[in-house]
Amino acid sequence: MIVATAAQHTRPRVVVVGGGFGGLQATRALDDAPVDVTLIDRRNFHLFQPLVYQVATGALSPGEIAAPLRWVFRRQRNVRVVLAEVTGFDLDAREVLATPEVGETEPMRIPYDTLIVAGGSAYSYFGHDEWREPAPEVKSLESALEVRRRILAAFEAAALETDPARREAWLTFVVVGAGPTGVEIAGQIAELAGDTLPHDFRDLDTRLGRVLLVEMDDRVLTAFPEKLSHRAERALEQLGVTVMLGHAVVGIDHDGVTLGAGDDERHIPARTVIWAAGVQASTLAGQLGGATGAEIDRSGRVTVGPDLTLPGHPEVIALGDMVRVGDTVLPGVAPVAMQQGRYAAKVVEERLAGRTPAPFHYLDKGNLATIGRAKAVADLRGLKLSGLLAWVAWLVVHLFYLIGFQNRVLVLIRWAVSFITRGRGARLITRGQGN
Repeated sequence: MIVATAAQHTRPRVVVVGGGFGGLQATRALDDAPVDVTLIDRRNFHLFQPLVYQVATGALSPGEIAAPLRWVFRRQRNVRVVLAEVTGFDLDAREVLATPEVGETEPMRIPYDTLIVAGGSAYSYFGHDEWREPAPEVKSLESALEVRRRILAAFEAAALETDPARREAWLTFVVVGAGPTGVEIAGQIAELAGDTLPHDFRDLDTRLGRVLLVEMDDRVLTAFPEKLSHRAERALEQLGVTVMLGHAVVGIDHDGVTLGAGDDERHIPARTVIWAAGVQASTLAGQLGGATGAEIDRSGRVTVGPDLTLPGHPEVIALGDMVRVGDTVLPGVAPVAMQQGRYAAKVVEERLAGRTPAPFHYLDKGNLATIGRAKAVADLRGLKLSGLLAWVAWLVVHLFYLIGFQNRVLVLIRWAVSFITRGRGARLITRGQGN
């Protein structure tokens, strides 16, 4: 067991778990604080998750939506980055247990005075983990690349298939879940089939591709006002997406998906199924709940106090998708994690100054979702937009929050070229490791 300590340590030690939106903001906000920060993540990069689906559909390349953590904090002298997976916590000893991702395999114990945990969440398959392989999600960079491979390979397979039924199955794409990610990726696949690929294939009409968007609820984008939901549904239908509301997934395999609506069930042959329904908090939330007695809800979120701390452990702060604040479940979106990350840093600074921090308050700036080319919906603090204006607002917001000037420039250029040419520059079929 390696104990990671600093010789003759005199400054307070802050350990941040997770380099996502919450952890990144917390670490950045402690730039001028008289503390030493250790940021632990199992990936060496910060991923801009709202644009992962564009990697999955060939619109952007991985490096354009990710930034190495060591590069992000290269000028922040009080930060060190540790590439490791957190496996547990010893709250009595005030140590984080972690296993290095590379090199030394012996477990580590990293001491802290204040612990900030921003473990995030993952997609939930509602107890059907066997669906993960035939229906990958699009939350991580690795899974996005696998989805891109499957989508593009499906068109290649359809071009070689001589049997009409099997060709139709290859050209049928099912997206499960009509939240922002599901709506966005369904629209992108429809544009890929209808606008981008028709000129690439000589022996296949890619416009015959079917995109089915499956949702249990009675409308898409349930977090948006009903009027905007209906506009988004019409925009999807204009792109050629078939929206299937009130349908539950009963089964998924490599041959397709079985849907249930009331007492009726039917199997839809489809070789590409993408999962975008429901989330489950990081397992770290359950570990913190078990160690502190904090309540865990059905989605695995741990309950924190108004100052985002755990009961009996004011030195432990948890935030983002993995928590609920009292009885309040905040939206699982990046702005919540970012605001909570900055607040966590403020808690550290206020305590160092001998002051008691005020409770966390979330400022809801609204919701945005893009559907396709010049098609989006926006609910911005009472201002409801759709179509081109909403799409421009979506572009501006996402460019603003991307990490790194270079990435902003590259993505802007990529989007501009794609808009003019209707093309996608990252249509590469890559194989898994070792293939």
